[in-house]
Amino acid sequence: MLVGVPREVKRDEYRVAMLPVGVEEMVRAGHSVMIERGAGEGSGLTNNDYLRQGAELADGPEEIYARADMIVKVKEPQPEEIHLLREGQIVFTYFHFAASRELTEGVLGSGAVAVAYETLCDDAGRLPLLTPMSEVAGRMSIQEGAKYLERPQMGRGILLGGVPGVQPAKITILGGGVVGANAAKVAAGFGAHVNLLDVNMERLRYLDDVMPPNVTCLYSDRHTVRKCLRSADLVIGAVLVPGAKAPHLIEREDLELMTPGSVIIDVAVDQGGCVETTRPTTHSDPTFIVEEVVHYCVANMPGAVGRTSTFALCNVTLPWALQIAAAGIDAAAEAAPPVARAINIYRGTVTNGPVACTFGLRYDRRFDPARNQKPPA
Repeated sequence: MLVGVPREVKRDEYRVAMLPVGVEEMVRAGHSVMIERGAGEGSGLTNNDYLRQGAELADGPEEIYARADMIVKVKEPQPEEIHLLREGQIVFTYFHFAASRELTEGVLGSGAVAVAYETLCDDAGRLPLLTPMSEVAGRMSIQEGAKYLERPQMGRGILLGGVPGVQPAKITILGGGVVGANAAKVAAGFGAHVNLLDVNMERLRYLDDVMPPNVTCLYSDRHTVRKCLRSADLVIGAVLVPGAKAPHLIEREDLELMTPGSVIIDVAVDQGGCVETTRPTTHSDPTFIVEEVVHYCVANMPGAVGRTSTFALCNVTLPWALQIAAAGIDAAAEAAPPVARAINIYRGTVTNGPVACTFGLRYDRRFDPARNQKPPA
């Protein structure tokens, strides 16, 4: 199989979808790899690093999309890339379809096969290709929150950990998954007072056991969220419903409860955001203010730390890319349920239930592992 790795064109995106060692492993397995010149520069990887491992260099994306059997990317195809997709071509990347009807309809119209990192789910319910970027985003959310709480950034002028005689910041984290847990650990390390909310009591019991004393684990309901907002200096939106649009846990009217100059970091922006007033921003223009509350809603947070993120991502995506390249998408999906769960669009049909539900589209269940199960007696 010919595997293509284009340079990422999303604004302020510095990651690359394959490391030189990935090229070596692909070539050793009998595949060919074509990578766009300069694709690794944002992660400190040179063209020669790839050439030495047997990659072919392409001067632009057109050749890659025209020739490659499988495209391996980091971020969803941008508008200038969608028209390059071919019928039957496998595209292995983060898609987050539920956040964009335009993207969904564009990929549907291309006839390509969209294999989404974020819905590749193992039999234990884990999301191995989402986890490392969630770890990065969770940890970044606190350092970005610390920065935007500074007065020159229009924040309240609060130091997260406080100083002797002055209380530390109060942080509310909505969601106790990978993002939320990593955010809580970093925030606790700063010395802040942290409220960590989730709806899964088993998860809350676990987090209550492992978190330091300055993290309080709370059951998330409407009243608790609103109570926490009243005292929060920093709010982290860390809600995830795999494949689906994030629910709005903070409505516009709730912002009136917050102190002017407080900050919201909505990590869920990739899935539409868990704050009603969220809209995607970029690293070069990361914030906006609504009701005197600073909103940071960068849709590719890990892209800012490209080298760390690239290595963390490629460590987990390469084995799956090798499996798909070896067997082809149909056989790989048949052999490995996690691959089947990752297929969101297949040759013009939606094969992910939450995406179909979000946009009212027909759901093709061909890759649903439960499709052939008999109902209980």
